[in-house]
Amino acid sequence: MSFINPKIDFAFKKIFGSNESREILISFLNAMLYAGEPVIEDLEIIAPYLSAQIFGSKDTYLDVKAKINDGRIVIIEMQVLNVPAFGKRVLYNAAKTYALQLNRGDRYYRLRQVIALNITDFEMFPNQSEVISRFAFKETQRLFNYPDSEIELVFIELPKFNKELSELITLTDKWIYFIKNTSNLESVPETMGTVPEIERAFQIANDANLNQKELDELQQQEFWIQDQQGAIDLGIQQGIQQGIEQGRQQGIKQGKVGLIVRQLIRLVGEISPDIQMRIDELNLDELENLGEAMFDFTSISDLLTWLQEHSV
Repeated sequence: MSFINPKIDFAFKKIFGSNESREILISFLNAMLYAGEPVIEDLEIIAPYLSAQIFGSKDTYLDVKAKINDGRIVIIEMQVLNVPAFGKRVLYNAAKTYALQLNRGDRYYRLRQVIALNITDFEMFPNQSEVISRFAFKETQRLFNYPDSEIELVFIELPKFNKELSELITLTDKWIYFIKNTSNLESVPETMGTVPEIERAFQIANDANLNQKELDELQQQEFWIQDQQGAIDLGIQQGIQQGIEQGRQQGIKQGKVGLIVRQLIRLVGEISPDIQMRIDELNLDELENLGEAMFDFTSISDLLTWLQEHSV
């Protein structure tokens, strides 16, 4: 038996964001946000795409988005690569989700709390040892809460979690272990299978339950992440060798462009020199957005439409 890697976007959405994932997501969120206490009793999994309803703002692609039964919204992102400005993207996504709750003419009292849960396969806060970190609005000296602290940022740093199976006691421990280690397992560990929602998550993660199209998409994303990590590492090395930040950024960009073009050829066919030039002109943020969006492309026309709508 083998399992798909929950750290890959496709797999994460399959496990936590599909129609059959409601009970799984409730258990997971209670573990990550409330130390396993059954605070969340029910929720609705909703479309994670945030369109740019404000002229000039960016489209946003999340992994999972849910509305809790009391109206609070949780947005979840699984991030494997330590890309530039990731912290700013987290804050942007949370603020945008909060703002888009209201339509024209709605009163502010209709706003509900937004919790941005971010699971990273790298260290966000190298000088801190805790696996889970939470941020909210506080007064900077006396540290009391802002009266309406309705945006909260939560980070789960997987590299800091080093417990073995025999050490897993809490529901929180078990879910973090599931995210970090499932792809390396050959069977469901007994200590994990005692939680019905985790047992069900393993069933969904069993790659024998995926069709060929799903397996192909998962493989494409795995190759993409491997290529991206190689490009980022190469870019950093080039930047260090040149001794300037400009060299680092340029190296990362060149690597990203090459990898995106190669992946696009796999998805939609040959890329003309003109389209290649337009991709070359994208900045790092635009390249990152293209890298997220391109797995939905089925033809060159989809790529051209995206370039027309998103490039500066």
